[in-house]
Amino acid sequence: MSNVCEDQIFSSIFKAHSKTVFNYIYYKFGNAEKANDAVQEAFVKLWENCAKVSPEKAKSYVYTVANNLYLNVIKAEKVRLKYANSVDDHSSNLSPEFLMEEKQYREKLENALNELPENQRTTFLLNRIDGKKYAEIAEMEGVSIKAIEKRMHLALKSLREQIDGI
Repeated sequence: MSNVCEDQIFSSIFKAHSKTVFNYIYYKFGNAEKANDAVQEAFVKLWENCAKVSPEKAKSYVYTVANNLYLNVIKAEKVRLKYANSVDDHSSNLSPEFLMEEKQYREKLENALNELPENQRTTFLLNRIDGKKYAEIAEMEGVSIKAIEKRMHLALKSLREQIDGI
């Protein structure tokens, strides 16, 4: 019978889920360093409890631990999502007017995302940036698919009201 304590099994769980857990927490924290810490801590806890957690439950365990770490941190500080405003290398070929409009649009989008409730923002980013299906997001969040559909509907409605062209 397979066991999370086996290096190969643990390693495969880490490879399969660490990036998505990172993104999930990053969208909540808005801070890559803190998201990295939460992911590392979650996998350390999985390793420490490897005999108690079956491979089938490992994914859920890691999400739960990482989310709980997030919830502990959020009690101490206010979260703001920060998008990297990296301009494409090709930008030198673009007009200054276009670059200015793009910067203003990014700022509008970032502000609109910051205005969303955390659960709507996380759902929106997991779906639109990571390409996660509603069922996957529902599993991560521990809610029904209907709840995710509702969050997405409300997020899109709010974004449409705040930004023209979405």
